[in-house]
Amino acid sequence: MNAALSIEGLEVAYRARGREQRVLGGVSFTIPPGGSYGLVGESGCGKSTLALAALGILPRAGRITAGNIRIAGEDLLALDAGALRRLRARQVSMVFQEPARALNPTLTIGRQMAETYEILGVPRAEGEAHAAAMLGRVHIAAASRVMASYPHQLSGGQQQRVLIAMALAKEPALLVLDEPTSGLDATVEAEVLDVIATLRRELGTALLLISHNLGVVERMCERVGVLYAGMLVEEGPTEALFADPRHPYTHGLLRCLPAAGRRKAQGRLETIPGFLPAPGRRITGCVFAKRCRLADARCHKEAPLARDVGEHGGGHFSLCHYAERVADLSRETSVEPSPASDSPAPAKTELEIENLSKTYVTGGAHVRALSGVSIVLGTGETLGLVGESGSGKTTLARLLLGLTAPDAGGSIRLDGTRLEGAASGRSQAARKALQIVFQNPDSALNRAHTVRYLISRALGRLGGFRGVRREQRLRELLAAVRLEPQYLDRRPRQLSGGLKQRVAIARAFAGEPRIVVCDEPTSALDVSVQAAILNLLAELQRERRTSYVFISHDLGVVRYLADRIAVLYLGRLMEFGPAERVFRGPHHPYTEALLSAVPALRAEHARIRLAGEIPSPVDPPSGCVFHTRCPRKLGRICEREEPPLERMADHAIRCHIPRAELPAA
Repeated sequence: MNAALSIEGLEVAYRARGREQRVLGGVSFTIPPGGSYGLVGESGCGKSTLALAALGILPRAGRITAGNIRIAGEDLLALDAGALRRLRARQVSMVFQEPARALNPTLTIGRQMAETYEILGVPRAEGEAHAAAMLGRVHIAAASRVMASYPHQLSGGQQQRVLIAMALAKEPALLVLDEPTSGLDATVEAEVLDVIATLRRELGTALLLISHNLGVVERMCERVGVLYAGMLVEEGPTEALFADPRHPYTHGLLRCLPAAGRRKAQGRLETIPGFLPAPGRRITGCVFAKRCRLADARCHKEAPLARDVGEHGGGHFSLCHYAERVADLSRETSVEPSPASDSPAPAKTELEIENLSKTYVTGGAHVRALSGVSIVLGTGETLGLVGESGSGKTTLARLLLGLTAPDAGGSIRLDGTRLEGAASGRSQAARKALQIVFQNPDSALNRAHTVRYLISRALGRLGGFRGVRREQRLRELLAAVRLEPQYLDRRPRQLSGGLKQRVAIARAFAGEPRIVVCDEPTSALDVSVQAAILNLLAELQRERRTSYVFISHDLGVVRYLADRIAVLYLGRLMEFGPAERVFRGPHHPYTEALLSAVPALRAEHARIRLAGEIPSPVDPPSGCVFHTRCPRKLGRICEREEPPLERMADHAIRCHIPRAELPAA
């Protein structure tokens, strides 16, 4: 039987400024029918380029210079334009990273799904019936309502499942997923992955998964390829490769992950020093030599050949002269986690949130996005905000920044002074005190301006710096965020994701803020860049005593950086306390479900599956708002009475279940 995807000796180059720059060099791998293959590596290593080449949809500047690609036995490079379109229409599907950009905002979901079946020759009415059935297969409730909706009316998880339904509608031989879960919270991510795995088994579809989340790759893929500078430096069975990496780059990626229980107080996360070589650069010897801990003179002069390093020829290949020595490098963190202990109360309360609520009026209905939340944040402390999409995290952040005014009766106090609800009513000092780092620096940074202008403008408006003093302060900020002066005259589009996020952090710190809201600042970054950004945030906090409100769906990252954690569900504070106590338990059943859903390397815990999706805030459940999904529901008391937020020392839980009976890690 023909392989679902076969790539041999693939080389791809992009034409830029009149010359070709090679971005993929001699990549070869095969995915059998129904098989699964994961591609990992830093941003810029060539993962997405490889996927686009495999589908024959490279941009105009790119071309395949060598090698061949076969999909279900068809030679992709030998097909004319019409045959290539027919192949893609019936044999291949792709799910892109950002569903909101992949779906047409002007068409309903039903119309877009029906088009998929029309291309396959199915009549429109019959196509709509098939579309509704397929939405049910990806676990979307109320399919008729979703089909009548526009993309913006759906949550991120629903949008991603719609894309998966469209991709699998034609029962393709090959499904390509490009970072399909990077913007999803833990429970939705787990559900989406379950859907993909189930349908892949049912339909016999092969899977090519591109992801920076190594836990997701381990869970979904049978084999893994590690790309670096356009070359496949290691490839092998997933379990063997992650348990016993045989290339220094793979080893470095694994060490970048926060180890279980690791906290910022226990030291920096390990990172891979240096940067990827520029595309098209001619390299003598090993492509990874300049960043490798094992490199010697041979590595800089002689390019290594791929060889099987698995036991008894187990199909585990490494592109390294010293693959056997990689095993000598410790795969564990050099700092042993200390026994969990309660975080001490901060010496000074910097921010106090009391009884904060927010109600929106939409379509004549009152929507309670946040309900009676009370939290304190100490000087130099990090508060982790976790919860599913729609839980109220972003609403709380907007209220803190004054972008939205709270309902009457609640208050936000900075150093004991009450802040006005709207930023326009706050003093210049109060506006400087609270800044934000957004999830996506591409959207947050103006592409038309240079790095110098973006940071200098903030220094002038927030810090009041002028002339020589502004230039001096600009250089100090660059040093603080580990940016070289050479980047000052570049624009955001000329920078990698990690460098752009450093620019965004520098801009946020331009006015010497006391509190920085970090809204998913590392979710779109690969593990090596994520580790560098987390180290940077921790260092800036130690040096400047800055406080953070850190919003993230990655609970491993939250555990590393946060001192306290607030768990939100449908606008209610379900749990609040010191980070280790929240993780250690006893914890709220919702917290337990969130923790169980996180994909982690070599994790063996069972996942708790929550029934349905988070209810609509337009019509929240009576009693405990979590009772409709709670796996530990007691009965009618949960349906009728809202539980109080019960405090024991500095750990609060909102649940009817006695604390002694709540689960613990």
